Amino acid sequence: MARRREALTDLLREHRADQALVYGFDRSGSAVEWLTGWPVTREAALVLRPGERDLLFVCFNNHVPNARRLAPDADVRPGNASALDAALDAVASRTGRAARPARLGVIGPVPARAGDRLAAAAGAIVFLDREYTGLRLVKSAEELAWLRAGAAMSDDAVAALAAAARPGLTEAECCASLESAYIAAGGLTHIHYLGVTAMTEPGLCVPAQWPSARRLRAGDALTCEVSASYHGYPGQLLRTFAIAAPPAPLYRDLHHVAEAAFDAMAARLRAGATAQDLVAAAAEIILPAGYTIYDDLVHGYGGGYLPPVISRADLESGGAAHPGRPRRHPPGRPGAGRTAAKDFTFAAGMTVVIQPNVITPDERAGVQTGELVLVTESGWEPLHRYPRGLARIGG
Repeated sequence: MARRREALTDLLREHRADQALVYGFDRSGSAVEWLTGWPVTREAALVLRPGERDLLFVCFNNHVPNARRLAPDADVRPGNASALDAALDAVASRTGRAARPARLGVIGPVPARAGDRLAAAAGAIVFLDREYTGLRLVKSAEELAWLRAGAAMSDDAVAALAAAARPGLTEAECCASLESAYIAAGGLTHIHYLGVTAMTEPGLCVPAQWPSARRLRAGDALTCEVSASYHGYPGQLLRTFAIAAPPAPLYRDLHHVAEAAFDAMAARLRAGATAQDLVAAAAEIILPAGYTIYDDLVHGYGGGYLPPVISRADLESGGAAHPGRPRRHPPGRPGAGRTAAKDFTFAAGMTVVIQPNVITPDERAGVQTGELVLVTESGWEPLHRYPRGLARIGG
């Protein structure tokens, strides 16, 4: 925690800022937890001033006692009607005492409604979200220990799903089986997305964020993306299962291509490799097979959804070695208009999810395969232990 606060203090000095306002809302805003230990609930706002004790305003007020236990280094105060307003009052009070106009660093999803108050609270505003994200890319030894715990809980969750899933089970019951594997161990749900469709007549290429009322049937494909979290540090595991039947030929082929793409990308991943290296590796496998992706191919993880975020647009532009190949999605489709990750270079200590979730061009069928890994000087290290492969489960 001391290293984190020192890193942010250095960032403020670099931008000539006197203090920082760090904001989180509705369980979003990782910087508050990273700096204090308090996971944001409804709303939280942190005022950090070099050389002084941090002020943490928490809303709802009945959350304050728990926040004081989890963030013992901060002066935790009730936010009353608005934690953000209380923090801005504190910022303005400090600014009013300063001998020169104060410069305020801001991190987090501060709402537009606070714009006028924010402008009035300091002499100048500098938004530091991009710089904060940079501080989160390389993980400390402590962070890696907690990521390993989150990955182990995610493994246990998928193992519980594989043991429970069978014809007749609802998607909601599948979710209950997942959560049963880590709640008692102190884990929390970050995400668990499930997708169920008939392998012979597919109609779903990626998992859904909300479970449907559909019951599993023999011959279904069940795809999952699961992240159980330990103190804000989740694993991420993506797998595909065939329910009570052998995998259909289409799904066997999709999964074969996805696994080959995973291996090709992993073979190039190491400190000093670029995001474009991974794009090229995946494009050489996926595009000639006649498939594409819907999810991001690779993304940083652990402390947020981090760079590099390699999209479908990146993959399909990476297939330039195949002249005449049509670009499958016009502007407005997933990945369109996003900045390509061509200039990103991996460093040892970064954690990324490799997830070549291959789909058919008509977006009716797809598989999930991938997981969170650690970048090392010479390659990569798996953080998960759940086996890869397209497994048959449920009888």
